[in-house]
Amino acid sequence: MIHYNTYCHPVSKKWVTFVHGAGGSSSIWFKQLRAFRKHFNILLLDLRGHGNSAPVFKDSFNDKYTFDVITNDIIEVIDKEGIKSSHFVGISLGTILIRNLAERHPERVDSMIMGGAILKLNFRSQVLMKLGIVFKSVVPYLILYKFFAFIIMPRKNHKQSRILFVNEAKKLYQKEFIRWFKLTSEINPLLRFFRAKDIAIPTMYVMGDQDYLFLPAVRKVVNAHKKSFLTIVAQSGHVVNVEQSDIFNQTSVNFIQSF
Repeated sequence: MIHYNTYCHPVSKKWVTFVHGAGGSSSIWFKQLRAFRKHFNILLLDLRGHGNSAPVFKDSFNDKYTFDVITNDIIEVIDKEGIKSSHFVGISLGTILIRNLAERHPERVDSMIMGGAILKLNFRSQVLMKLGIVFKSVVPYLILYKFFAFIIMPRKNHKQSRILFVNEAKKLYQKEFIRWFKLTSEINPLLRFFRAKDIAIPTMYVMGDQDYLFLPAVRKVVNAHKKSFLTIVAQSGHVVNVEQSDIFNQTSVNFIQSF
């Protein structure tokens, strides 16, 4: 089972589960923990191979991860804790996992808050993925990760986010990075399905106005999906929960409390 921590509220019955992105860990939510603990029960996860979720022996023989397999890791944890349903907060690739979980187990998802959501890979993103596929086995993964981080978060005010994610990525192994990178082989059809299907679960997208790779697709989806809402945060890039944490926290807490 993957590593996780819970923080229980003395009164509230609501649970909020945080799902980080590829190369990160539950530590990226350090600016959210205090604000959310005031109101809700909290579940923090380290996805497999990340943070304190060290690769297990059986995975050493498995060269491929899938979104369903990783989603099942999350379900296993909430089942163990007896959590019937939860609000979910995700960042970057974590938003794909949350949306996949909502598709497979809608009764477990009260609402979704998607920070730096990935709903479509534009031309530049597609080129990045193809470069990664070509060089993933010959170039040290940390070099590739630093390159990707700079392309996704290029501005001076994104520096804290870049450093945070690169430092967390240092905890990965080359083989683990390759397993996660191979997820890109199934990402396009999955995202196409998510864009086309209007899921009946309230969803708040919180996007930085400088998240140039992913914001345009989110705008289109919000316009097309009835229960989707969008908050655009000024002076912020992809990792909006770090760069503009106060706005992210207030927007998210208010959204969850509205139910």
